[in-house]
Amino acid sequence: MTTIEQLGEHVSLSGGLSAALRDKIAIHVMDTAAAWIAGARAPEGKALTQFIAPQSRSTALMDRVMLHCALARLSELDDIHLFSCTTPGAVVIPAALTLGAELQVATSAIAEAILAGYEAMVRLGAALDGPSLLYRGIWPTYIAAPFGVAAVASRLLALDAGRSAHALALALTFASPGVGHPGGPKMARWLALGHAARHGATAAFAAQAGFTADLALLDRDFFASVYAISPRLPLLTQSLGSQFAIDELSFKPWCAARQTMAASQALKEMVAEGLASSDISGIAISVPPPYLRMVNHGVTLGDRASFLTSVSYQVAIGVLAPEAQFRINPEGEIAADVRDLMARVSVRAEERLLEHYPRNWPAHVTVSARSGEREKLMLCVPGDPERPLGKQGISDKFSKVLLPLVGATRAADLAASFLAALEGSANGLLGEIERACASA
Repeated sequence: MTTIEQLGEHVSLSGGLSAALRDKIAIHVMDTAAAWIAGARAPEGKALTQFIAPQSRSTALMDRVMLHCALARLSELDDIHLFSCTTPGAVVIPAALTLGAELQVATSAIAEAILAGYEAMVRLGAALDGPSLLYRGIWPTYIAAPFGVAAVASRLLALDAGRSAHALALALTFASPGVGHPGGPKMARWLALGHAARHGATAAFAAQAGFTADLALLDRDFFASVYAISPRLPLLTQSLGSQFAIDELSFKPWCAARQTMAASQALKEMVAEGLASSDISGIAISVPPPYLRMVNHGVTLGDRASFLTSVSYQVAIGVLAPEAQFRINPEGEIAADVRDLMARVSVRAEERLLEHYPRNWPAHVTVSARSGEREKLMLCVPGDPERPLGKQGISDKFSKVLLPLVGATRAADLAASFLAALEGSANGLLGEIERACASA
């Protein structure tokens, strides 16, 4: 039996989920909904909606899968699996809700499909060594997205083990490695991600119709010869059904690239411990070498990505304007005190941090101040499995993200109605999200 056939067999299995797993899935659904709704209000989200919506009547279902996944992912608010360097929630959950509502399946089946999608996407990212791929220009979430959505759709379509395996294999043939480094409010990165999710759904429907694919794609030298990647196959199948990727997921506590968060959290905690931001004369940040270039830069007005990935900016607003960390779209001139603190930040690579990476994405922060030097090694941030946010924490994040977008009253109403929808049908839940997105 090939690796893909083993995965196909797992995807096809139906079984009740424990109450603990159902609760965990519900929290991830709520977190992804905040990302999804906020993404619709970002410039990229509005551009995608305008581009895709006119086509939605002819190929409604696939276009909706594409749009919904793209909106959730572009937010940079979605969950992340550090070891695989994949962001599965923004792909798996919108696909499961959209397809599940159309297919009119029970909410229990949607929960099982979400779990199957998380397993497929995270396991593929881990097997391909996602953290090392990212800095080669291969986007782990992008290459794994068709695989994850194929698992979701196969489960919702109740495909048998054989057809589920062919869906996964076909999804791999649709997978693409990267998108380059586009920029601007209409960059194609998110459109490409949406298409990757769409390809996964197409693979499952094609397998349902009898189309077949190479089931030995992972076991042969395909990835080695084409991408110079040697998949670590045991990571795809070991402990299937007994250990779950969702237990290892990290929630993002605010809107930013996860690579910036350990440093920001470290400085926040120093300030909470008594350090006055006005006393700071210098901030030296050390990060693992793989992502030094990604985070070591300033910001450019109009370039949203630069704000999300700049560790100097994220550190500065974390202590001077923490509410700004929940804004999906940074606007206007940067405050003078923020610019001043950014200018005091230096960033370097520290080889010793590799002992923690990629299980953790750490930062070592040393602060020079009039009161003396302080330092902190930050391995985990709120939202990591070691520092769980829980249902209340995600609910608070949901409200903080939406408050600057829709106002306090509407944000509170959305939180309440969404929690009610979460307990109801897939159609009700999806409708609540779509209405919130449409009002952007």
